[in-house]
Amino acid sequence: MNVQEEGLYVSYLASGSSGNCTYIETPKRKILVDSGLSGKKIAELMSKINRNIADVDSIFVTHEHRDHVHGLGVLARKYHMDVYANEATWKAMDHIIGNVKTEQKYIFEMGQVLTLGDVDVRSYGVSHDAAEPQFYSFHYEGKQMAMLTDTGYVSDRLRGLLSNADAYLIESNHDLELLRMGQYPWSLKQRILGDEGHLSNEDGASAVAEMLGHNTRRIYLGHLSKDNNIKTLAHQTAESVLMQKGKAVNEDFFVYDTDPAEPTELFRV
Repeated sequence: MNVQEEGLYVSYLASGSSGNCTYIETPKRKILVDSGLSGKKIAELMSKINRNIADVDSIFVTHEHRDHVHGLGVLARKYHMDVYANEATWKAMDHIIGNVKTEQKYIFEMGQVLTLGDVDVRSYGVSHDAAEPQFYSFHYEGKQMAMLTDTGYVSDRLRGLLSNADAYLIESNHDLELLRMGQYPWSLKQRILGDEGHLSNEDGASAVAEMLGHNTRRIYLGHLSKDNNIKTLAHQTAESVLMQKGKAVNEDFFVYDTDPAEPTELFRV
């Protein structure tokens, strides 16, 4: 990458109920957020955006659910990556990820800001049925990419904290009617619909509508359920909600899809 092209680059390598992983790059850092697929699959996804998994120096963990940590132990051990998570998440995922060397394990608690080389990382709590789930926003030379999935609701405080980011990954987990009419047992439906579950297409779009600002150029729809959603439906719902709220979709900003098995383009924030 030449000097003119330096910046904050992102690819959502995989996003969905089957596995989640995001790649973030600055001139000095190469980072993953979560590793919810096999190490081999993540390496393949990296190659599709012309990047090498061996160059990644750090992994940030949002929470201990398997669709976020499946490949974590393998990647940490094989490529000697530093791993960042809060203490409660470390305790909850220890038996899932296997042994990680002490010198690779870092405690990054909720509500903190960590400077890592040339990038600032902010952690913030979400409402999900995990030990202590937290997500991250990444800041580089005035640019910000914010991630917000795996949450049952978005508080006013969180909306304010994440306002006016240049790019968002926002949860668009399920269509309400598809979920209600689907084959999931009622207890699982209640979990998904609850305050510690997942945002619907409408809820995710409504939340990001209150956060976006004049800097916002990209909104990515993430963590779609393979059973209770359809990509085209999520996209249409998001654009419809945003337009109803007076937002200039496809003029001031654009809405993009993610995929559980294919990476998005590596874009500059």
